[in-house]
Amino acid sequence: MTQKNRDTLTVAGRHFKSRLIIGTGKYASYAQNAEAAEAAGVDMVTVALRRVNLSNPDEDRLGDHLSPARYTYLPNTAGCFTADEAVRTLKLAREAGGWDLVKLEVLADQKTLYPDMPETLKAAEALIKDGFEVMVYCSDDPVYARRLEDAGCAAIMPLGSLIGSGLGIQNPVNIRLIVEQARVPVIVDAGVGTASDAAIAMELGCDGVLMNTAIAEARDPIGMARAMKHAVIAGREAYLAGRMGKKRYADPSSPLAGLI
Repeated sequence: MTQKNRDTLTVAGRHFKSRLIIGTGKYASYAQNAEAAEAAGVDMVTVALRRVNLSNPDEDRLGDHLSPARYTYLPNTAGCFTADEAVRTLKLAREAGGWDLVKLEVLADQKTLYPDMPETLKAAEALIKDGFEVMVYCSDDPVYARRLEDAGCAAIMPLGSLIGSGLGIQNPVNIRLIVEQARVPVIVDAGVGTASDAAIAMELGCDGVLMNTAIAEARDPIGMARAMKHAVIAGREAYLAGRMGKKRYADPSSPLAGLI
């Protein structure tokens, strides 16, 4: 078996062929969302429990387009600003859909949507104690990333930049430090704007990339979904191949010895 065939994303014992995860918000319709998921080749989609219709039969439902039999649903706590609120939301989700693999995010304020790290850690500890497998959105702080991993989180998800900003990877040094110390998957979550941002995250050694706005608000969401698929694959393969060292001066591609 080749390295490429063996190289899958594993989170909490679950194996995924794709290292790209997309959201289910901001699309023109669930049908467009499903078309983007197909083009991106993803296995997992995040579901904002407070914003997505999962059960009301009188309205268009996410599951009618993105089948939970085909895609792993990753319920998240988007819009929660306290640990208690996030824990309560995910407990309700587990009762409703049986989900135990979840994405935790606890936000500090509406303007920046930056994670409140003390509340995030508090919620993570409570959820893990209650049997959840927690993938956690966090700041790009290596210290807090280690604390969350030590608490038992199944994946660490540092922001590339602010949610929905499209600013790309603003702190590659910290992302690299988080990757180097982690014993669980590191997945960049938030801030990706275009394919090169996703490739950079993967070239830094991240195990995956999660995005929503970059695809949903592109001029052509389906085209961007395809681009993101290829960017994640290319970035991962470049990381595994090992880039050349940077040099201060030119180094000719052809040897100079034996010139006529």
